[in-house]
Formats: sequence, structure tokens, C-alpha cells
Amino acid sequence: MNLKTVIGLEIHVQLKTKSKMFCRCDNNAENAAPNSLVCSICMGMPGTLPVANKTAIEWTLKTGLALNSEIAEFSRFDRKHYFYPDLPKGYQISQYDKPFCTGGFLEIDSEGTLKKIGIRRVHLEEDAGKLVHPVGKNFTLVDLNRAGTPLMEIVTEPEIASPSEAKIFIQELRSILRYLDISDADMEKGHLRCDANISIEVDKKEGIPVEIKNMNSFRMVERALLFEEKRQKDLLEKPLNYARGEGEKIIKETRGWDDAKGNTYSQRSKEFAQDYRYFPEPDLPPFAPHKAFNIEQLKQQLPELPAAKRLRYIKIGLPVQDAAIIAIDKSMAQYFEKVVQKVTPRLAANWIINELKSNGILSIAPDNLILLLEKIDKGEISGKISKEILGVMLDTGKKPEEIIVEKGIKQIGSEDELGQIIENIISKNDKSVIDYRAGKKEALGFLVGQVMRETKGQANPQIVNKLLIDKLAKD
Repeated sequence: MNLKTVIGLEIHVQLKTKSKMFCRCDNNAENAAPNSLVCSICMGMPGTLPVANKTAIEWTLKTGLALNSEIAEFSRFDRKHYFYPDLPKGYQISQYDKPFCTGGFLEIDSEGTLKKIGIRRVHLEEDAGKLVHPVGKNFTLVDLNRAGTPLMEIVTEPEIASPSEAKIFIQELRSILRYLDISDADMEKGHLRCDANISIEVDKKEGIPVEIKNMNSFRMVERALLFEEKRQKDLLEKPLNYARGEGEKIIKETRGWDDAKGNTYSQRSKEFAQDYRYFPEPDLPPFAPHKAFNIEQLKQQLPELPAAKRLRYIKIGLPVQDAAIIAIDKSMAQYFEKVVQKVTPRLAANWIINELKSNGILSIAPDNLILLLEKIDKGEISGKISKEILGVMLDTGKKPEEIIVEKGIKQIGSEDELGQIIENIISKNDKSVIDYRAGKKEALGFLVGQVMRETKGQANPQIVNKLLIDKLAKD
């Protein structure tokens, strides 16, 4: 039996516009008191009329362009009906058969190979409110601050072949959204929410899709899909005897993810489009994107996106992995761009990734890092000393020159100064000298280490290496 995993994603993105989707309420509800950012429109009062947020539509079109989608000639909003306590109108203004963007793709790196994942559509809708479940209480509270927040939905084709590919796709998409500066795209804060549809194809026969919800981190997405992939494959591979009531079968349903238990659980049967009773939104006129916006101009406004940055970084000499790490993070890429103007790309990338990333990329001003790296490049300070200086810079914010003067740091680089120290080390380490002359090259590393220890890391290791080899060859 040939089993193939098939995954499609539905990704919701909260847009960080100043006002909500269909009213003028403040859209920044993160630290606001419950139900303080609401009005008669977002609370669904009878007789109110929505007005579409132009910026939210523009950002949706830009996202479509960044994902290589086609911009619709004609688009409209629809009413999607369902009842839920945090949906005050009893319906959601969304888009059904006439979305703003259709088609397109996003290219990801899947195990060293570039793979295009198709985009089915990009559409715009409004978010619902939020239910709050107080611990130990037998009631639920409703906060409608989030009701009406512009919510962009990106739907992929079912072309993702593994949980790891799904994780990579969402990470790449988040990076694009941050480069476009349309959303903070923080999954843990709910700015970016992902539902995944997964099925197992058997001998090229289409499987039964199961939707998974309640995933609010990249790790959760991968864990949930790995569990559900195994659960479905186990059911398909094990013979079941339904007449005796043994086992279970795969059904089309929505399942939640319990991160603490590490498993999915059944929530409800999967609804169909007709269950929502879609019909055109009567209070909003149809929309012609090409007439309302200059699409070519929007294309020109797109920034250099992560994929293009990776290619450019590789061309200027960065290893593929370093290029990927820097390009995926907008703030890190902006920092690197400043530093690399005056420092070699590999040196800049090495320090940003290995020394600064864990401390917070903005913890040291780019100009101060440039000053430090220039001293390394010129051989004025060793790698060991430079890391000590970096530590002080992180603690105090001082420039490297100030620290060097205060601590009396200097690079011992002259052959006269080092010559006496090297002779002393050689005289004290007869065994290492004999080992080196016998062909054991690692003995040289030991001797270099002893010199660096004696000089408290202030010697230039390249010069030490050269002088030791010359001295050992002569004696």
C-alpha cells in the first residue's frame, strides 16, 4: 500500500491597519480594556452600514502580488452565516467566489530543493471577537474589541507533502508579511493563525481530509500534523472489524490540537460551503481593484523579499545557510545591510548570527559593531579579546575604543615581543615539540594555545602560528 501525505493550509492574518475593517474603531486592541474599542457597526447593531477599509484592501492586493497571484478584475464581499457568541451580527463579512486574488505560488526550500507551493486564493474578511474562559468559573466572557479587525486569509493548494514543509511554508510566509509591514504576524498573539487540512492518499486514491485547529506556534503546527499523519496512517494500515465495534475509521471532521497531551481530538463534523448560506453582502458595492488601484505601481512598491535577498547574499559570498538565516528575519537583514557596507560579508554574518542573535539583534548599534569588526579585520585585536569587548559593549553600550583604552587592551603583534614568549613556551614543552617534529600537527595547536594563554589572548594568532612554525623548523 503506497501512502502519501497531502496537506493544505488556511492561514489567517490580522492586518495592523489603524482602524478596523468596516468601521473607524481603533484596531490596536492588544492592551485595551475589554469591549472598550467597539461601536454600533462592529457590534452588529441593526441599521448600521459598513464602509470598507481601503488600506486593508491595498495590503491584501500587495500580498497577492508578493505571492505571484492574479488580481481580480471584479471582486465583492459576501455574508458567511454562522452562530457563535463572539460573532454579534450572526454572520461574518467575508469573500466567497470573488476574492481579491487568485492563483500564485510561494517557493520554499524543502530538504535542499526549491519547491513551489500553489496558492488557491487570498481574500479579505473581518475577525470575530474573543471568548474569555476565567479559570475555575462556570461562565464565559465575550470581548468584542477584536470584532471587525481586518483579517486576510491565504489558502494554499493541497501540495504540501510533510509536516516539516508546512512549518517552513508558514515561516516563509510570516517573513514576507513582515517585509511588507502589514502585520506583526506573531502566532502566539493571534496575529497569524493557521488551520491545516491533512489527508493520506492511498495508491493515488484521494484521502479523507481532516482539519486541525488550535495551533499557535510553528512547533505546534509541525507536532499536530506529525501526530495526525501517524494517526491516519495507522488507521489505514491496521485491518479494522467494524462489525465487532473495533477500531475507528477516518471521517471528514474538524479536530483540535491539545499541545499538553500531544494529540488531536474530535471537535465537530466538517461543514460544507452551503452550510454557511453565502450570499453577496448587500451593504457593500462590488469592487474593481484595477480601477481603484494602480496595480503596476503597487508592484513597484514591493520591497526586496526574503527569496531575492537570499540569492543576493549568496552572490556576495555568504554560505547558503547564513544567507537563509539572515534573509528570513527582516530586522536582522536590515542590520546586516548596514554592517556589510564597511565589513566583509562573511565576517559580518558570522558575528551577527553567532554573537548578536542570542543577545537581541538591536542590542548594539550597527556603527559600534562595525568599529569592532574593523579592528578584527585589521588584526588589531584577536577573536578572543574581541568577544570580551563585545560582552562589555552589551553591558554598557560603550564603543570598542573606550573599552580598549579603559582595560589597557592591545594586540601583541610584533615579532620581537612574541619571539621571547615563543622561545619560553618551546623550552617548557619538549614533548609537544618532539611530537610536532614527528608529524603530529595537533601539537602545533597546543603550542599556539600556550602562547595565547601566556599573552592573555592579546597575541595575533596568525602571527603566533607563523612564528612557531618558523622557529620549530630552524631548531
